[in-house]
Amino acid sequence: MWRDWVPFWHPGVSPHGEEVDLLFAGLLLASALVLGLLFFLLALFCVRYRASNTIDRGHRVRKSWHWEVGWTAASFVGFLGLFVWGAGIYFQIYQTPSDELSVFVVARQWMWKVQHNGGQSEINALHIPVDRPIRVVMASQDVIHSFFIPALRLKHDVVPGRYQDIEITAHVPGHYHLFCAEYCGTEHSGMTGEIVVMEAADYAAWLAQQMPSSPLAQEGGALFRELGCSGCHGHGSKVRAPPLEGLYGRPVPLADGSFVTADEKYIRDSILLPRSQIVASYEPVMPSFEGKVSEDQLLRLVVYIKSLGGHSS
Repeated sequence: MWRDWVPFWHPGVSPHGEEVDLLFAGLLLASALVLGLLFFLLALFCVRYRASNTIDRGHRVRKSWHWEVGWTAASFVGFLGLFVWGAGIYFQIYQTPSDELSVFVVARQWMWKVQHNGGQSEINALHIPVDRPIRVVMASQDVIHSFFIPALRLKHDVVPGRYQDIEITAHVPGHYHLFCAEYCGTEHSGMTGEIVVMEAADYAAWLAQQMPSSPLAQEGGALFRELGCSGCHGHGSKVRAPPLEGLYGRPVPLADGSFVTADEKYIRDSILLPRSQIVASYEPVMPSFEGKVSEDQLLRLVVYIKSLGGHSS
C-alpha cells in the first residue's frame, strides 16, 4: 500500500486508526500551509513596505476583490473537504455491526467499573476478544468523564443521567492504555486502566475463570421482582402496563404521535423518567425510580428487559 512509503507510518490497531491518523496529518498539513502563507505574506510586506523603500503607498482604499474572493473560496473548499472527510470517519466509527458484543461500563470518581453480560466484572480493565466488534455502553454515576483509548483512536464523553455507547474493535492482541480525558476531580490523573485484547480462545478461557455468581439478566430479573415491577408488567396483572416481552429493539408509539426505538437509553429513561415518553394508549401511572436504584442496578434491569426480547448480546 502507498501508506507503507510514508515515513514513520505505523499501521493502526483499530479498523479506523489509520484513517484518523491520516485525517490528523491532513489537518496538520492544511494548518501548516495556511500558517506558511501568512508568514510569507507578512515577510513580503515587511520587506516591500519598509521605511527605506520608495514604493508607491497610495490607493489604500482600493479593493483587490479577485484575491479576497479567491482566498476565501479556496479556504472554504479546503476546510469543507476536511470536514466531509472527518464526518465520514465519524459515521464509520459509530456504525453498529450485527454481531457485536455488549459490555457495560460505569464511570465514577475515580475508577472504571466494567460489567460483562455473563456477570463477570472488572475494575479499571476491559478484556475483549481480537477482531470482534464490542459495543461499550457507558454511564456516569457522578460527574462528566471521558472514555479515551489512544491506541484505538477513540474517545467518548460519559455524561451523568444518560447512556453513551461506542463500538470498539482491535486487530492486534495486547494491552492498551485507558484514560479519563475529562477533568473529573482531584484524583482525575489516577483514573486510568487498560484494554486487554485477547485471542478468542484466551478470551473464552478468561470468562470461564471469572466464575460469576449469576448472569446479569438473572440478577436483573430478581431485582425486577424485588422492586415490584412484575406486579404491573407481569402476566395476569390487574394494572394495564406496556408488555416488555419482545420490546427491545422495536419502535414504540408514543402518546404525542411520534415513535422511539426501545434501546438502552429508552429503557433507562422509562425507569427514571417514566412521564417523559408516555406510550400511546397507556396512562402515565408508573412511578419514578430516580434516586431509588443505582447505575449498577439500572444496567441489570436493562439487560433483563433485553433478554425478554430475545437479545442475549
